[in-house]
Amino acid sequence: MATYEQVWMFTDGACLGNPGPGGYAAILVSGPHKKDLNGGFRLTTNNRMELMAIIVGLELLQRTCEVVVSSDSQYVVQAMQKRWPQRWRADGWRLADRLGKPGSGGLAKNPDLWERLL
Repeated sequence: MATYEQVWMFTDGACLGNPGPGGYAAILVSGPHKKDLNGGFRLTTNNRMELMAIIVGLELLQRTCEVVVSSDSQYVVQAMQKRWPQRWRADGWRLADRLGKPGSGGLAKNPDLWERLL
């Protein structure tokens, strides 16, 4: 089994108003190395900024490594733990209905960012 370098990623996103101006930040730490990333948008949502923090951090990586992501976003954490984005993508970015029937609910939010993250 291959052993990969471990990278710790600490992320956050915020928005003033929802939607409104917002920003994201990520700190990547690997051994003695540390990288700070941030950015913002004039009109966005807090959930989009939470996703962007992780996406930008992952896109910075140049080789295969083990990444431990720390996020305070229940939206992101629950979605990843329960594998919702994979299900949404398989169902054409549609949500399950109230009874749990896949693809029968409304459209998933932020499919452009979830696709980029996956």
